[in-house]
Amino acid sequence: MAFDTERGLLRCEAGVSLAEILQLITPHGWFLPVTPGTKFVSVGGALGNDVHGKDHHAHGTFGTHVTQFELLRSDGARLVCSPAQNEALYRATIGGLGLTGVILWAEFRLLRIPTPFIEMESIRFANMEEFFEITADSHARFKYTVSWVDMFQMGENLGRGRFTRGNFYDPPLGMTSEPSSLPALPMPLDLPSLTINPWTARAFNTAYYKSHVTRVRRGVTHYNPFFYPLDAITDWYRIYGRAGFLQYQFVMDYDDLEPIKEVFRRIARSGEGTPLVVFKTFGDKPSPGMLSFPRPGVTLALDFANRGARTLRLLDELDQIVFENGGRLYPAKDARMSPESFRRSYPNWQNFAQYVDPKFSSSFWRRVTDC
Repeated sequence: MAFDTERGLLRCEAGVSLAEILQLITPHGWFLPVTPGTKFVSVGGALGNDVHGKDHHAHGTFGTHVTQFELLRSDGARLVCSPAQNEALYRATIGGLGLTGVILWAEFRLLRIPTPFIEMESIRFANMEEFFEITADSHARFKYTVSWVDMFQMGENLGRGRFTRGNFYDPPLGMTSEPSSLPALPMPLDLPSLTINPWTARAFNTAYYKSHVTRVRRGVTHYNPFFYPLDAITDWYRIYGRAGFLQYQFVMDYDDLEPIKEVFRRIARSGEGTPLVVFKTFGDKPSPGMLSFPRPGVTLALDFANRGARTLRLLDELDQIVFENGGRLYPAKDARMSPESFRRSYPNWQNFAQYVDPKFSSSFWRRVTDC
């Protein structure tokens, strides 16, 4: 709808995907201020879930960069919402899970970049203590940080993995060649449900960790494999078979590492470990959203193969550790959060509820509020 190439301000309809936006803005030297791990989401979805990315410590959540949007309510009212206009609905809609009305369009600030390439480092770490040491060293110098963890390890190797950090590449003498971005590969069919099992997952994790022969690797890569590695395999979820998988993500404090270590031990002992893991820390940049998930702390996100009651029992155990230590769960990646878990995660939910459109609902909202 509008693109100010000088100021980096974009306005578009809510159904536009992040992928479409990137095609438009990167040739002009701009990038998304915040992006999740896939570019195949809509602007409305990014706003309604107040998504975060590898740069939370530097740039906060997506909603932090939204200057205004138009909201259509069930009574026909069309309201422009911003920090200065309909401010309460602005805060309720950011991270509001699509419950406050239909977002028609949104305007947000972009990030100026020198090139569409990332200068990155990948560092192998031996345990959780080393992860936090690298994190402390990284946040002041790198805008983007994330790590993968081998969830099958115990003892002195508990929490071992690979830490990735990077900044947009700004070559002092200009680019002489451009790194290539690999084309997407299809996953044409559902694999057998037993494809992802403790043996195959453990073997993959060990091979992936040991393939990092030197402790530190450096290089320059296109933004696609850096931000969106799974987008290179279309319909990648089919590797879990017809039973599918359950996503699980929490955030909690890490002043005391023991609760985080206990989460890792429970997963390792259960044999439910998974190759798809994201482990990182959030910064202290507040979001305007009433139900925004990120807060200062450490966050762990995993995709568990769905093995029915066994998997659900493990997640209940993890919930207990998370809530005993003041943590919260992420609604955008939830399929089984209870009303009690939701209320403990978001104690201000009743304040938010007054802004829910009276003719809007969802299976999630009915499950967690009993209404």
